[in-house]
Amino acid sequence: MMKAILVNEDKTLRWDSVPNPQVKEDEVLIKIEAAALNRADLMQREGDYPPPAGCPEWMGLEVAGEIVEMGEEARAASSMNLGDKVCALLGGGGYAEYVAVRYDMCMPVPSNCSMVEAAAIPEAFATAYLNLFMEGGIKEGNTLLMNAGASGLASVIIPMAKAFGVRVITTVLREDIAKSISHLGADRVVVTTKEDISEVLKEELEAGHGVDVAIDCLGGEVMGKCIHYLTHGARWIMIAALAGTKTEIDLKNIYVRNVRIIGSTLRSRAPEVKAQILASIVRDVYPKIEAGLIKPTIHAVLPIERAEEAHDILYQGRNVGKVVLIVSHK
Repeated sequence: MMKAILVNEDKTLRWDSVPNPQVKEDEVLIKIEAAALNRADLMQREGDYPPPAGCPEWMGLEVAGEIVEMGEEARAASSMNLGDKVCALLGGGGYAEYVAVRYDMCMPVPSNCSMVEAAAIPEAFATAYLNLFMEGGIKEGNTLLMNAGASGLASVIIPMAKAFGVRVITTVLREDIAKSISHLGADRVVVTTKEDISEVLKEELEAGHGVDVAIDCLGGEVMGKCIHYLTHGARWIMIAALAGTKTEIDLKNIYVRNVRIIGSTLRSRAPEVKAQILASIVRDVYPKIEAGLIKPTIHAVLPIERAEEAHDILYQGRNVGKVVLIVSHK
C-alpha cells in the first residue's frame, strides 16, 4: 500500500492508504518527490472534471521523481533507465507517493531545474506549447494576448512566448499584481480595474500591432468585446471560462477578419499527441530553459499532507506562479 490524497464526501481532503500502482509493459513507476497543482485539480475535486478512463481517481497532472520500475516495452523503447530523475505528464494520480505512467509521458529534468521546478513543467509547458505553437501557430514578431497574467499557466506562456520573439500583452486585476509579474517580461500589462482591455486592443490594432493569438482562460462578457479587435486571420483560443460561459459576438466581424475561435484542452488529447508535444518541448524549449530564458515561477511549496491549504491558495487566487506539493517517503 501507498498513500494518496483522496476527496471526502464533503469535498475535504485526506492523506490515506490506497493500493500500489500496477505497472504495465509500456509504463514506468515513478517515486514522486514533488507534484504541482493546476486549476483542473480544483475542478476534479468539485466533481466537474473526471480523470480519463484507467487513471487513478485522485488528483495530480504533473510530477517529478525517480524511475524505480520499468515495464519490458518501456525498457526497450525508452532512452530512460532505472534511477533517472524525470518529470511526467499524467491523466491523473499525481497526489501520491508513486504513479505509473507511459514512458513517453516522461521528460528528463532540465539540468538547471530543481525537482520542485521540474514538477511545474509538464502540464503548464505542454499546455503552453500546444496553444502557442500547435493551435496558435504563433511566429516571431506576432503579438500574443495572454489573459490572467498572474496564473500559473501565464507564468510559463509569457516567458515562453518572449523567448521565441513574440510581443506579449497580459491582464491583471490590480497594480500590485502587475508589479509581482514584472519578471515575466510582458510588453504591456493591462490593469483591468483601470483600463478597458477591449479599448486597449482597439488602440493596439490601430497602432499597427494588433493581437495575432489570444489564449483565454476567462471568457465571459469581455471576450465578445475583445474579439472584434484582432488582426486578420487571428486565433482566439479558449482554454477555460472562469469569468463566465456566455458572451455576445459580432459574427460579421469574425468572417470579415477571418478570425478563428478554437476550443482547446490538453487533458482530452490522445496519448500519442501528448507524447508528440512533450518530445517537441524537449527539442525546442529545453535549450531555452537551460539557457535561463524560461523558468517555472514557484509561488509556494507545501508538504502534500497540507494539500487542502495548497488548494486554498488557488481557490482564493493568491498565487503568482505555481504551487507545488512535496512528498516525503518515510
